Amino acid sequence: MTDQQQMLNLLSDLLAKAKRAGADAADAVLFESVSLSHARRLGKTEKLERSESYDLGLRVFVGKRQAIVSSNDRSKEALDGLVERALAMAKVVPEDPFCGLADPAEIAREWPALDMLDPEEPSAETLIARAAACEDAAMAVKGVTNSEGAEASWSRSTVALAATNGFAGTYAGSGHSVSAAVLAGTGTAMERDYDFSSAVYGADLQDPAAVGRSAGERAVRRLGARKMPTRQVPVVYDPRVARSLVGHLLGAISGPSVARGTSFLKDKLGTRIFPAGVDIVEDPHRRRGLRSKPFDAEGLPNRRRNIVEDGVLTTWLLDLRSARQLKMAPTGHAARGTSSPPGPAATNIWLEKGKTTRADLLASIDEGFYVTELMGMGINGVTGDYSRGAAGFWIVKGELAFPVSEVTVAGNLKDMYRNLTPADDLEFKTGNDAPTVRIDGMTVAGA
Repeated sequence: MTDQQQMLNLLSDLLAKAKRAGADAADAVLFESVSLSHARRLGKTEKLERSESYDLGLRVFVGKRQAIVSSNDRSKEALDGLVERALAMAKVVPEDPFCGLADPAEIAREWPALDMLDPEEPSAETLIARAAACEDAAMAVKGVTNSEGAEASWSRSTVALAATNGFAGTYAGSGHSVSAAVLAGTGTAMERDYDFSSAVYGADLQDPAAVGRSAGERAVRRLGARKMPTRQVPVVYDPRVARSLVGHLLGAISGPSVARGTSFLKDKLGTRIFPAGVDIVEDPHRRRGLRSKPFDAEGLPNRRRNIVEDGVLTTWLLDLRSARQLKMAPTGHAARGTSSPPGPAATNIWLEKGKTTRADLLASIDEGFYVTELMGMGINGVTGDYSRGAAGFWIVKGELAFPVSEVTVAGNLKDMYRNLTPADDLEFKTGNDAPTVRIDGMTVAGA
């Protein structure tokens, strides 16, 4: 019997206990994970850790009341107590007219293999070598004077989900990463930057030395940063920060926000919110994707779709509860932990690359701002007003002329999306990705 089958058997037994104890319906989720990580600074080991975790969550329904309990103890006595506590809670909480499991006709019955699990577990020596190569390359960059450290890590996790509506499924995934953060300059003129690489398979990880070298070069390029007077100019987002614009969109199209009326896009479904030709794609079945999963957290099928197609917003992100609130069909976007009910979330998502190069995006800008770092969370989800601290480079006649810091970029996301132009340099690095993006008409506020 496989470990995954054993996990499903445990959940099946737990659900049977809940039904015998008086639950009308129930579901349960189980997470098992193991991780190994190494951190070093200036050549000295700061951390070498291995951890293993186990977490189980049970959700029970009594009529239109639900309760959720979790435990990391899988003994018979603990599981009996878990069922007892869950049912006691469910009998006293307020009713929720929108809660409940999926209808058996809605659940996923089959799903694809996504190549999400690297069978090779790296040794501690492998992680030590990755982190050393990363930090050494960063420190070798001329102008780098100190290190905040380098880290290499690996993890493997297994998820099992079962429910009394007949759903039962498992999947497993792995992750490798390497990163470094260093400082350049001296005294009060020091600047910091970083770089990283993440992948499902260790073989797909970027060369650690290249990651470190990039971190060092980024830090050195920021030396001598200036403040700029307030003005309205084109703003170009580096891919590292352009993905945040996709993140703000996901928050605005989340079913609960739309149902509460607290989204600046609440009335924009089916309308053009980006320029024609702009697509934002989600693919939970992307092979070796960093956020891939074969089904959602309520056992519903998920699929590739264009969240935005030709500039038009095509869907909300809906779990079962928000879909019922909005009187719509669920979209297979449920995600959950062990101690809270499901809520909608995207998987692998990206702003599709455009047809122009990054150089061409910059070429027509006499003066503008190229953003490489954003700070703060100055986003009003109700109005779309946008104001964030930023650093980067000033653009003069189509070229990055000098570094800039301590400025604010401001606008409104509705206007920003309408005036957005993507470049053709998309790379998949995080599971939420975007190419270089230009937005005209923003305000850069400085000295």
